[in-house]
Amino acid sequence: MNAPRESFVHDKIQALQSQADEFIAVRRDIHKHPEMGYKEYRTSDLVAEQLTAWGYQVERGLGGTGLVGQLKRGSGSKSIGIRADMDALPIDEATGLPYASCNTGIMHACGHDGHTAMLLSAAKHIAQKGQFSGTVNLIFQPAEEGLGGAVKMMEDGLFTKYPCNAIFAMHNMPSHPQGQLVFRDGSAMASSDNVTIMLEGFGGHGAMPHKAADSIVAGSAIVMGLQTIVSRNVDPLEMAIITVGAFNAGMANNVIPQTCTLKLSVRSLNREVRELLEVRIKELVHAQAQSYGVKAHIDYQRGYAVLVNTLAETDFARDVGEELVGAANVTRQGRAVTGSEDFAFMLEKVPGCYLLIGNGDGSGDGHGACMVHNPGYDFNDGNVAIGSAYWSLLVERFLPA
Repeated sequence: MNAPRESFVHDKIQALQSQADEFIAVRRDIHKHPEMGYKEYRTSDLVAEQLTAWGYQVERGLGGTGLVGQLKRGSGSKSIGIRADMDALPIDEATGLPYASCNTGIMHACGHDGHTAMLLSAAKHIAQKGQFSGTVNLIFQPAEEGLGGAVKMMEDGLFTKYPCNAIFAMHNMPSHPQGQLVFRDGSAMASSDNVTIMLEGFGGHGAMPHKAADSIVAGSAIVMGLQTIVSRNVDPLEMAIITVGAFNAGMANNVIPQTCTLKLSVRSLNREVRELLEVRIKELVHAQAQSYGVKAHIDYQRGYAVLVNTLAETDFARDVGEELVGAANVTRQGRAVTGSEDFAFMLEKVPGCYLLIGNGDGSGDGHGACMVHNPGYDFNDGNVAIGSAYWSLLVERFLPA
């Protein structure tokens, strides 16, 4: 990297650092007033007001509470999309922070408040000091937490109205050092499917089991049998998870219940493995149920897809990361994550990259090491400056002036 280029990056980091306090305050305000998916009214109002003030063309109502801020500059024909999610989780906060949630039973336990603040900080810098030629589309998405807000935005014409040559998103990740950037091309996050199995037997007295068809015994055999799909049907070099998270049946110790219900979470990092899991789960459940004289009713719901980062866009994103924070602070090919993300659906339509930024690993003061979806979690404010600097540099490198 030559000296002028190093100076440019240094100045950018300094510029974003100088406005960090402003957006840390925004982040904490959003954290204090969390909103569930498709109900991000206050957050959406805040984002739209700021984007409009900085000169963005803002369209609201995509996916309900979602919005896009667009900024065009110069004669460049390329366009870039950057997404931040805005929704919170149904969790009672236990951080004790002065800006803890004031909405009972709702908290930003996944850092979407921070993701929104990072992109807003970048939006201000891009509008006021950005050196680029082309179109910037900043996408603020509702309802990422299991409700498919990305799909709703696309159904409302997201990429028809705002076509993008590439799209990017960033998520904080506890257990990684704060500010470290982690990339992965190919399958980076798992698909997530939800399965409900209802077993219908014939109820009876616990003292006379021979006159009943026991749904609990059948369900127990199915729980154990399901694990053989992973161990004996899936290639050992592939990842697959079948978790039985609920097994509900009966009310009394001397009554054989007529029905029982199992609820499954099914995950994989390979689209073909995902298909195999569905086929084998259905086959095994029906066969096991029949062997115990009960009927199986299966509701198999496809959830989020496998998130696949495209190679060219990920390589580009990696290079920008190394330019910003240095190779020592970049993991070029990190481990895949077995969690799921609806950004996967956007990546099925547009090439791009989903990257991680370390939220803290427990060293130093230990801040940011608590895992997401935990009542004690908080986004690491140290990432507001570095995350927004990354987005700003990414735009300028993708859309050179």
